[in-house]
Amino acid sequence: MLAFLLRRLALAGATVFLVVTIGFVLGRLTGAPGALLLPDNASSADVDALNASLGFDRPVLVQYLDFLRGVVVGDLGDSYRLHESALGLVWERLPATVELAFWAFLAGFALALMAAVVIHLSGSRILRAIVGWLGATRQAVPDFFFALLLVLIFSVSLGLLPSLGRTSPASLVLPVVTLATGQFVMYLRLLDAALSDQAEQDYVRTAFAIGQSRPTILFTQMLPNALPPVLGMAGLNLGGLLGGTVVVEVVFAWPGLGSLLTAAVSQRDFPIVQAGLLFVAVAFVVVNTLVDLLVARIDPRTATS
Repeated sequence: MLAFLLRRLALAGATVFLVVTIGFVLGRLTGAPGALLLPDNASSADVDALNASLGFDRPVLVQYLDFLRGVVVGDLGDSYRLHESALGLVWERLPATVELAFWAFLAGFALALMAAVVIHLSGSRILRAIVGWLGATRQAVPDFFFALLLVLIFSVSLGLLPSLGRTSPASLVLPVVTLATGQFVMYLRLLDAALSDQAEQDYVRTAFAIGQSRPTILFTQMLPNALPPVLGMAGLNLGGLLGGTVVVEVVFAWPGLGSLLTAAVSQRDFPIVQAGLLFVAVAFVVVNTLVDLLVARIDPRTATS
């Protein structure tokens, strides 16, 4: 287990390094931000002076080494526009994004788990087809469009739920439903395929032959064997959700990282963009390392792979 953990930590470190490096390179390829930070009537000399004051007149390698030094010590500089610590601004928005991603993940996975269990308990192909069709239909609708439909129905027409901000627990409902239903079909397919594979195994046929009931076999034998590979994929998805709620956050004016990073990208506010990327990369590898450890605890055979 120790060797397994060390391998995962090494991969996590390499992943974070690669992500922040790619983010730095892509940011510099878009050009210096001086022209966007000054009024339209600013002269070229003013733009050049501002870019020089921000350090963009130095060699790219020197900028990169300074950036890595800042990553190591936890100082990525101040926002060009807001003049506050970039990591501090990201940290302020972090709880809202984590809250939204966590509840969306939990709701989507729980919904898919319940649907898969009902399908396999009933053994109904019609039910599997109906649930799969509904999930695929939802997945075919872009999240931003589905979010707008929910706002139109439940906020504008019915007045049941708030559509903007993070003012109460009810504010979570529409963004969580948007994200959870979008993830539902992926989890359902994984769980259904894993349970169907387990249903073909000899131990299941033996359990039926000795008179055990379908629910007993499903909950005590099939699910524990089917869950490890599904949990691994769910961990990847949760890590992606932490950085992929941007569009939904913008639609619902959710005060998370979405609006902050969207504005930072459009304005080339590199410290905020780099701090956001660092958070997403660290969150992704931490979540997936924890999930790998959980799966290895459930199924020790995975620790040798």
